[in-house]
Amino acid sequence: MEIRPFRGWRYHSEKGDIGTLIAPPYDVISQQQRDELLARSDKNIVAVDLPHFPPAKAGPQSEYQQAARLLGQWQASSTLRQDDNPCLYAYEQEYSWAGKSYSRRALICGVRATELGKDVIPHEHTFAGPKADRLELMKHTCVQLSPLFGFCDDPGGEATDALWSAANGVPDAWGRLNGVNEKLWTIDDPKVINTVAAALRGVPVFIADGHHRYTTAMDYRDHLQATGGIGVDHEANFVMFALVSRDDPGLLVLPTHRIIRGLKAPFTVEKLAKAAPQFAWRRCSLDDADLSNSGAFLHRYGPGSIAMLDEQLAEVWIARLTDPRAMEAAAPDEIDAWRGLDTAILHKLIIDDALAPWRTDDVFIEYTPDARAVVQACRSGRAQLGVCLQGTPLDAVVAVATAGASMPHKSTYFYPKLATGMVLKPLG
Repeated sequence: MEIRPFRGWRYHSEKGDIGTLIAPPYDVISQQQRDELLARSDKNIVAVDLPHFPPAKAGPQSEYQQAARLLGQWQASSTLRQDDNPCLYAYEQEYSWAGKSYSRRALICGVRATELGKDVIPHEHTFAGPKADRLELMKHTCVQLSPLFGFCDDPGGEATDALWSAANGVPDAWGRLNGVNEKLWTIDDPKVINTVAAALRGVPVFIADGHHRYTTAMDYRDHLQATGGIGVDHEANFVMFALVSRDDPGLLVLPTHRIIRGLKAPFTVEKLAKAAPQFAWRRCSLDDADLSNSGAFLHRYGPGSIAMLDEQLAEVWIARLTDPRAMEAAAPDEIDAWRGLDTAILHKLIIDDALAPWRTDDVFIEYTPDARAVVQACRSGRAQLGVCLQGTPLDAVVAVATAGASMPHKSTYFYPKLATGMVLKPLG
């Protein structure tokens, strides 16, 4: 890939604390959360980043126009100020998960937009509706409001060492969002910038989160090219990424569990087990199953082990596929790495096949990274079937993406999400 610095727009705060001004990514915010963020500050970035709800398709033009006017007001009043020089941004997130503390470090920069599959490698499908919404917002504001989340190799750690040697002292901006400490440093030293760019030249980046935003950025670039033409160095040719080293110990991939309802009664996991003989099934008590950390709990049962529970909550059933030929038959056109994914096994052999006698047109699947929410849903009767998975290994994501395949829906949950509003990238 080719990276370069940019003159970012950042919130101006005398003390540097912008905790009330930043927000999670637009696509994980509910209407209630949006209201709560704006109650903290009417200048929270969500006012611009999420003018239309829900953002599953394009909304009225007036809402995007209002977002652009608001952004312009903030820029004119110095609520947002543009950095004097092109910068790289060192971005750190400190957080805890399952009783452990982590620090994840990223480089925020512009990455030259290329066709997917070469320098920028996806692992998910995208949908037209969300892209239409983001494109309208981008056309009106002419900025990229939030970075894509990418991970990549850092040969010899040269880029990481150069960036973080320069990011010393008090950060230029910080804040706390949803229990995560967010910190940002600006780096405008040409020597550091050149060292980082040289170290990452030609290294591919894998998209962790932000597939819709990447394809939207390319659509925006093509829109400018078609309507007036732009040079190869125009800012619209570079997409803002937060790049994390593949070796970063804070690069945590959580499982995404399933909460399922709308099944024909009477349904129990015991009946499901009889309908899925390709699996070895074991029972354990709910007290013995530490589902708060399902990855560690399920690891003892081997790769691909899946935990299931129902409304009775008498036991947790552990299923592990023992006949790999079942996946070869169920997904003959997929690669081995895809067929070995927990989520692929779950959906192909359990949800699509073994669960068929109980499925109705009203079946609904809810997704959550919190296994405790699965237990609570079963306990309250909101779920007839709860499914807890192990986290997808990063190597599996790389293998599937490198082969040009797409991961099954909701296979990864990179935690924590990046904050929106730490820095904005101009596109004109």
